[in-house]
Amino acid sequence: MLAYVARRLFQLVPVLVLASIVIFGLMRLIPGDPARVIAGEDASPERIQEVRTRLGLDQPLPVQYLTWLGRVLHGDLGESIISGQPVGKILLQKVGATAELAVGALLVAVLVGVPLGVAAALRRGSALDLAVTAYTSTVLGIPNFWLGLLLIILFVVALNWLPPGGRVTFLEDPGTAWRYLLMPVLTLSVRASGIFIRFTRTSMLEVLPEDYVRTARAKGLPESLVVARHALRCALIPVVTVVGLEFGRLLAGAVIAEQIFAWPGVGRLIIQAVGQRDYAIVQGVLLLLVIVFVLVNLITDLLYGVLDPRIRLVGESR
Repeated sequence: MLAYVARRLFQLVPVLVLASIVIFGLMRLIPGDPARVIAGEDASPERIQEVRTRLGLDQPLPVQYLTWLGRVLHGDLGESIISGQPVGKILLQKVGATAELAVGALLVAVLVGVPLGVAAALRRGSALDLAVTAYTSTVLGIPNFWLGLLLIILFVVALNWLPPGGRVTFLEDPGTAWRYLLMPVLTLSVRASGIFIRFTRTSMLEVLPEDYVRTARAKGLPESLVVARHALRCALIPVVTVVGLEFGRLLAGAVIAEQIFAWPGVGRLIIQAVGQRDYAIVQGVLLLLVIVFVLVNLITDLLYGVLDPRIRLVGESR
């Protein structure tokens, strides 16, 4: 197992290198000159050139990339062009808020989507199945930003139950923190729950007629044990894939949710950095998101082996 994990980690190296090249290149395609932003619109050409030289923007692109990559490998993501603070320090201040939002939304979506998908598959064609299908069709057609606005109108304007935005950490006040977290989490999790319901239901319908499930029933095992140990375990393999991919989408959707609810995370940070042409912060945030997404996919691969040992054995034999 350790050899399999080590091999998978080694395979991630070229992916991260390619991602770093793409990230660096995209930043240079953003219109505008960060040196002019720092120097000011009324700055002289000499002052702008001085700032550009100080930032290393006068060097060829390959030299700029290798310089940035060398610093990253030493744990230095650079300094913010606007504030002058280390990018790593800024990210540490923001990443917790985004992680809280994305992980919370993923947990809610899984806890809602998987049980409802299983229940709908076990009662195919029933009123419950029709209601669940109607729910998925509805939520999959609602954009996140529109759902967020609807939640604000309902819970803030109409009912005055929840605050409109901002964040309070659970360490400061757990009783208040969940009230600030509820609407952003619902905004991200509702659509994800519909996706998990659909994939879980479809996967369960494919597994239930299998011979090993019928054999388990023929042995007289309780239905709950047949579903949980034999059917659901195999049915979760494609669902785990979708959960891993959906976590990446939740990180991307957090950008919109953080803007709507003034949530102080990396999504809101990157929007501000793009507007200010702050290359260092944008590169740091994108690199962090790529690393997280790659690690999530690695965890997904390892979960395959937990659900089906045959997958792990095939991977280790190569």
